[in-house]
Amino acid sequence: MSTMTITPKMIAELRARTSAGMMDCKKALEEAQGDLDKAAEILRAKGIAKAEKRAGRSATQGLVLIEVTPDGTGGTMVEVNCETDFVARTEAFREFTRGLLAHTVAHAPVGADVTATVLAQGWQGGEPTIEVTLKGVSSTTGEAMAIRRITKFAAPGGAIGHYLHHNEQVGVLVEMAGAGGDAARTLARDIALHIASADPIAVRADEIPAELLERERRIAEEQVVAEGKPEAIRARIVEGKLAKFVAERTLLDQPFVKDDSRTVAQLVATVAGASVIRFARFKVGEA
Repeated sequence: MSTMTITPKMIAELRARTSAGMMDCKKALEEAQGDLDKAAEILRAKGIAKAEKRAGRSATQGLVLIEVTPDGTGGTMVEVNCETDFVARTEAFREFTRGLLAHTVAHAPVGADVTATVLAQGWQGGEPTIEVTLKGVSSTTGEAMAIRRITKFAAPGGAIGHYLHHNEQVGVLVEMAGAGGDAARTLARDIALHIASADPIAVRADEIPAELLERERRIAEEQVVAEGKPEAIRARIVEGKLAKFVAERTLLDQPFVKDDSRTVAQLVATVAGASVIRFARFKVGEA
């Protein structure tokens, strides 16, 4: 038996990730010797926890901001973190985040993750670097700060959809191709709203990371054994569980949040030629 101390903070983080009860979380953490990812997997295998929406949660605060070009073919999203909600609401923090967004719009290359590139650039094209500027603002606020992630999409001839929750804690960018104009932009906005709510992992099933599928398979295999299912049908049950997981977490297969009588794929098909290329979803405090 491990003598590692399981802290209330560790239990709280595991509860946030899995929605499991406090004692179940404590036992799982003890069994996993404090490893949060392993503890979450233990709870899933026992059927105590629901599927995690995101792994690697953290207790950070901060802001997500978005800017989309007037013609709807380009979009930029940034997330900046701090330690407390109080600092996230200060003008110094907000001014830096707005400045970072403006810099990224003007100077950053297009990419799903351009964070490292932007950090090395000079603030607003001058000096010092953004990383050094961030440290200066951190000294002013008295809290550790971090530029968590930056995404910049471009869709010439297509459309960029976006959604930013009113509390500036959740933001989504969607890149679409094959169709432009008002209908495509409306479609892209609807899909961005859906992603904010439904939290898919990938656009299509073949884009789900292999390691994540392997983890889900392992959990399903442990579940069917624990449930006492006959060995002859276990493989079929596991495949069914895996297929259900993929359908629930793949954007195009999900029921559309504003009309669950059709899937997102069916919604996309209402605009001739339109297709979803990629998306980014930022939620403050999630990896």
